[in-house]
Formats: sequence, structure tokens, C-alpha cells
Amino acid sequence: MKRAAFKMFLKPGCEAEYTKRHNEIWPELKALLQEAGVSDYSIFWDKDTNLLFAVQKVSGDGGSQDLGSTEIVQKWWAYMADIMETNPDNSPVSVELPEVFYME
Repeated sequence: MKRAAFKMFLKPGCEAEYTKRHNEIWPELKALLQEAGVSDYSIFWDKDTNLLFAVQKVSGDGGSQDLGSTEIVQKWWAYMADIMETNPDNSPVSVELPEVFYME
């Protein structure tokens, strides 16, 4: 199992709505993530910069960032586009972060 981390960017003033939407994550999206081997998935918010830091464990070669061609993920992106920085296809602007240290 590998760990993957990436950062995304929340629009100012949207932290409560971001939290609300994730607390109500769609069951079909959660199931898709689990089927893709994503587990132990957390997203943290830095209130000083509006930076979102995500980390997840992934079994297999993929991860949440590889599910963009699915209908449910495209709907989720559209749903979240008003509160996050996005690319032209509504995918969140995200930057993969390389692991430089790990202590078990």
C-alpha cells in the first residue's frame, strides 16, 4: 500500500461549505473511492493560506486523482467548482506532493 499526498486551493470564506459538503459526501462517490483502493483519506485545511492538504492510502497503482473520467467524479467536481480553484474541466487544481519523510 502506498501513501499519496496533494494540495488543493479553497476559495476564501468557503471553509464551512467545504466541510459541510464533505460531511455529506455522496455514498456512490465514497464507494467508488473504496473500490479504487483508496482508504484512510484525510483532508486538512490551513486557515492562513486556504490551502487544502490531502493524504490517502492507496492499494494498487491508482488513487483518487485517477478517477476523473467517471461520471460521479465529474459531477462532484462540478458541485465543488464554486468553492475551489479549478481547471477548465472543473477538476480541482491540485499539486502532487512527494514524500520526503515517513515514520511508522
